[in-house]
Amino acid sequence: MPKLFSVLVFMLLLISCGEKELYEKEGFINVEGGKMWYKIVGNGNKTPIVLLHGGPAFPSYYMEPLKELADERPVIFYDQLGSGRSDVTTDPSLWTIEQFVTQLAKLREELELDEIHILGHSWGTQLALDYMLTKPSGVQSIILASPAINSARWAVDNKNLLKTLSEKDQQIIQKHEKQGTTGSKEYREATMRFYKLYMSRSEPWSEDLNKAFEMSNNDIYGYMWGAADWEATGSLKDYNREAFLPELDLPVLFTAGRFDEATPETVSYFKGLVPGAQMAILENSAHITMQDEPKEYNRIIREFLTDVESR
Repeated sequence: MPKLFSVLVFMLLLISCGEKELYEKEGFINVEGGKMWYKIVGNGNKTPIVLLHGGPAFPSYYMEPLKELADERPVIFYDQLGSGRSDVTTDPSLWTIEQFVTQLAKLREELELDEIHILGHSWGTQLALDYMLTKPSGVQSIILASPAINSARWAVDNKNLLKTLSEKDQQIIQKHEKQGTTGSKEYREATMRFYKLYMSRSEPWSEDLNKAFEMSNNDIYGYMWGAADWEATGSLKDYNREAFLPELDLPVLFTAGRFDEATPETVSYFKGLVPGAQMAILENSAHITMQDEPKEYNRIIREFLTDVESR
């Protein structure tokens, strides 16, 4: 009996260690226009990584799988003002890339993030690059995940992907875009069939991904981008930072899914513009790679960060 008791105690200790919860802290930061939500997960001694979600205004719920990195370092989630858990805004003067760059700088200042890695996803890559244009100190590396570095190129790629839908869905989409009725149920359902192919191939979609859709701000998205991913008509329609890529003088990793809206061919082209950049393609993923292949995605990010910090 004593031997059996010892074994049971040891097993319980292993289970309790395995279930140890990560450190978490969340709060709000005052920025122009309202309060901006943030969450810090993990308190390891490695350099923190700041996550810039997509959209614009597609909040960070869907990036939750990246908290697995928090066993080694703080992982900083935040919802850019206007979406998710941050205050809703109705003033278009706040819906500019300059405002979002200022919010990121404020986040670093308030959380005293002297040294960071940045992971920007989709629209978050535009935010990351424009933040780097301000020449901030202490950025050790950048991960440009499923990047949207040239809006015109993005729109062309997505229009080509649109042609892979059924003829019926293409006609539905064309009809409602021509009539200005993109809020209709029929249009949304056809658009969702596109998203199931090229946004996320996970099945079923996670609660976090569904929550990101529910809590996104379509007014900001429409103002800055347009009615749908393949139609750049908003303030970002002329966005292009290809000329800035060769000036990046820090470690850069590009990631994309094989079935990504940010097509592997275009991402490879961007990668070729950055001296010494690395690239990883996830073979079973669409645009939201961290949802489609979370374990593989975290492995890739972890290895890249470890490599950067060992130099």
